[in-house]
Amino acid sequence: MKLKWKILLVLSIFTIFAGCSNKADSKQSAKDLKKVTIVLDWTPNTNHTGLYVAKQKGYFKKQGLDVKIVQPSDGDASSIVASGKADFGISAQDTLAANYASKKPLPITAVAAIMQHNTSGIMSRQGDGIERPKGLEGKTYATWDSPIEKAMIKNVMEQDGGDYSKLKMIPNNIVDEPKALKEKQADAIWVFYGWGGISAKQQKVPVDYFYFKDLNSTFDYYTPVIISNDSFLKKDPATAKKFLKATAQGYDYSVDHPKAAADILVKQVPELNDKLVQASQAWISKQYKAEQSRWGYIDPQRWNAFYDWLGENKLVKNKIPNNTGFTDKYLPE
Repeated sequence: MKLKWKILLVLSIFTIFAGCSNKADSKQSAKDLKKVTIVLDWTPNTNHTGLYVAKQKGYFKKQGLDVKIVQPSDGDASSIVASGKADFGISAQDTLAANYASKKPLPITAVAAIMQHNTSGIMSRQGDGIERPKGLEGKTYATWDSPIEKAMIKNVMEQDGGDYSKLKMIPNNIVDEPKALKEKQADAIWVFYGWGGISAKQQKVPVDYFYFKDLNSTFDYYTPVIISNDSFLKKDPATAKKFLKATAQGYDYSVDHPKAAADILVKQVPELNDKLVQASQAWISKQYKAEQSRWGYIDPQRWNAFYDWLGENKLVKNKIPNNTGFTDKYLPE
């Protein structure tokens, strides 16, 4: 009996010391992790799922990173990343154009494409005759008053034999697109199908939709993209590669396990609508890589084609030289 108690005592002491050691190791490992911040372009949604998966599944930690995902509170992601307040951010090729056409551009570069194709287009009430661009004649469109936005709509309307001057523009103050269409606040709205289009289905609002990329291949630009600070990339390329390796793992997981990925997103951002996230994720998981074998790839030809079009149509102050503003060299092979 005494021997038994001695053995138990020794085991208890060993367990206590082992526990202390594990806690010390855990604190030490947390201390050793390199802090990295990424700022989103908007409120969290299924465009961002891979980031939340990489964080929850420990992919970032495995790369020695402690990643903080934040929403923009002051300024947009581009200016925040350029100022060094965040190492990475989420933006889009069209919104980056003005910067790269500037004589003094912000020091930022796109390092990965979150989605392989532009999934944005025009959503309208079903039965209003806007299944195609010509149908926008005489209708009201909620605009952000962006020159690029208007030029793209003008292009697809005219290519379809429509008269752009007959489109009525109203300010876009819309938060819930399907609800706005149902209440006839506007006849047509520019949305990303993976969220706005899926939301219409969830709300049982019948809609028509056409993609810009299907009407003009030049409009198959990259949106959204992950950007980074040029100084950061130059000084710490190893961390950039580690971040993108873990991020790619997060998106790869989301491609293979859309439901589990959606569960992770909702768990980390509980204010999101679970049904909308699940439905959106089921659709959008197929878009992250599309026909590509690896996540994040940016095709130089497509990138350049869109910026060439902007220059030809005088939508930017100066022509943007080919291969400006993006790189694939930090992506995992």
